[in-house]
Amino acid sequence: MEDFSEFVGLSRPTVSKYFNDPFSVRKKTRDTIEVALKKSGYRPNMFAVNLNRRRSNIIGVIIPNSADPFYMALTRRIELIANEAGFLAFVLSSDGKAEMEDQAIQTFKSMNVAGAIIAPLGIKSHHATLEELGRSIPLVYVDSPLDEQSAFVGTNNRQSFGLIVDYLCRSGEPPCYFGMPHVNTNATTRRAAYIEAMQSFGLEPRIIDISDAATWDFERFAFEEASRLFQQETPLPTKTILCANDRLAFGVIAAAYEIGLKVGHGNECDIRVAGHDDHPLSRYACPPITTVAQNYNEIGRLSIELLLQKVGEAPASGQAVSERTLLSAEIMLRKSA
Repeated sequence: MEDFSEFVGLSRPTVSKYFNDPFSVRKKTRDTIEVALKKSGYRPNMFAVNLNRRRSNIIGVIIPNSADPFYMALTRRIELIANEAGFLAFVLSSDGKAEMEDQAIQTFKSMNVAGAIIAPLGIKSHHATLEELGRSIPLVYVDSPLDEQSAFVGTNNRQSFGLIVDYLCRSGEPPCYFGMPHVNTNATTRRAAYIEAMQSFGLEPRIIDISDAATWDFERFAFEEASRLFQQETPLPTKTILCANDRLAFGVIAAAYEIGLKVGHGNECDIRVAGHDDHPLSRYACPPITTVAQNYNEIGRLSIELLLQKVGEAPASGQAVSERTLLSAEIMLRKSA
């Protein structure tokens, strides 16, 4: 920037002021700098600039799986709103590994980020590392909460499972539960929500016994586990299977097809399969999956607005965002159940 200041013929503080906010300098000065930028091709190193600031304009985002459509939709929403507020969202994936989550945290520390939005692994997470980060910058958790006190935006699993269990019980046999691998706290909270919903209707919860593997390859996991279950001599507790998420439902439906079981609602069908999340491809499965829809856009919007609020920026909506927000889900009735 010293070299560019000399090239443009202005003081370094004036040039720095322009890069922080082009409209903070006079139009004549702004025009002079912009002509010089075109001639020189100079651009400031934003990472170096942020290291020198008391508070940077970078927002850190950590997700556990960059290929999962839920996290893709979430980060797109976060990036858009952050950009509109003058911040850069820098997204890293932990790839479902605690050591990579810690590495991402250390990276954000070195970048002097203003704050971070984290979808924590939870069970595997190094809580002390996250708590230490939370003492230095504002944090907002999404998808699965780290604890009961931290800022969080996500789906109300009690409401969503109450909704889908109620429908399945009214429309056919009560559901047994096909849980998800223990990769984050959703594995335990969703199981507990299913049990609570069944008990509220005076029914016995029926949990399918599955492997305790910790994998994000949900489709393969469900396909292999369901194939084993369908081929064993002991029948399933009921002919209705409620999966902890839609990606598991894909695997269960594929396993049923493999051995000739017909999935769907009606006397001509062998089993019903329902899911949770409203995965973008769930409506195109064969058959389309009955599920409950998480509001991806609202989770993304509220989480970034809450973080911006915590770093001192007014939310675009003009309304303060609650420290803990649980959003209701909406049931999607399709042919699988």
